[in-house]
Amino acid sequence: MKRIIQLLFLVFLIVGTIVIVGRKQRETLRNLSGPVFGTEFKIEYVSADTLDGAIHAELEQVNRSLSMFAPTSVVSRINEGSSDDTDEMFREVFCLSQQISQQTGGAFDVTVAPLVNAWGFGFKQGTDVSAAQVDSMMAFVGYRKVKLAGDKVVKDDPRLMLDFSSVAKGYAVDRVARLFESRGVKDFMIEIGGEVVARGRHPEGRPWKIGIAQPTDSDGTALMKILEVKDKAIATSGNYRRFYVKNGKRYAHTIDPHSGCPVQHDLLSATVIAPDCATADAYATAFMVMGKEKARKVLAGHPELQAFFILAGKDGKYETWNTAGFYE
Repeated sequence: MKRIIQLLFLVFLIVGTIVIVGRKQRETLRNLSGPVFGTEFKIEYVSADTLDGAIHAELEQVNRSLSMFAPTSVVSRINEGSSDDTDEMFREVFCLSQQISQQTGGAFDVTVAPLVNAWGFGFKQGTDVSAAQVDSMMAFVGYRKVKLAGDKVVKDDPRLMLDFSSVAKGYAVDRVARLFESRGVKDFMIEIGGEVVARGRHPEGRPWKIGIAQPTDSDGTALMKILEVKDKAIATSGNYRRFYVKNGKRYAHTIDPHSGCPVQHDLLSATVIAPDCATADAYATAFMVMGKEKARKVLAGHPELQAFFILAGKDGKYETWNTAGFYE
């Protein structure tokens, strides 16, 4: 009887090993890319099964909640005043945004939508902007002027609008990462418009490689730095591609919530490593508003964050600065 049990155990062990090895052999590097949220996404993941349909469904759910370009999204209905109802995604991103607004002294502020639109960078076309118009809009801009009451949004002024574009891409990356983790996928790289989460390793055995673009007015592919990334979330914000020139003056797309105007300083690009991509995305935007010196003070109080800045130097050259824990 004992020998029969031993033989049965051996058979079970052999069959189990064959199943595991067979599944491992079927695992392959899968690629998915395409347009989303007005930008492009690229996803690589190692899996025996294709998850493309589930990925698209997750991205579409984020779009239905947070996109200012989708007229029936949760945030669009709230902006136009036809609804004050929220969903789980909206509440998660709203609460994170409010937290980071407090931690950055309002440098990050999702209520800047009217100003972003007025300056020509938002979901509505901007026109000429006067100082008087900026002052009038500032009356209904400010993260303290909106809150959640249960599942409802409460605005101090009905004209207040929310713009999650500075955090939604990072959040979408996090949602896909959660999807992979729930399906047992351990090796993957997700990138949406420069916001990235990388877990595990590339099938070649190396870490995932992520490039930080060299500031340029063109759509060139020159890189300032290449990072080897494992189990990190990274986001980059920059003013070197989204801008326009009018009457000889350059207007960057990052709006300072305190002045109501595009920022004017030498910080061209901010890359942030954080525990999750939505947080990295929001802080990268905040640092672009604050500039190098104010951003350094915030970073000193947040050891969970690492940052790499590219600044405009003399004679058209670039200067860089990074926290001690940033990848070298």
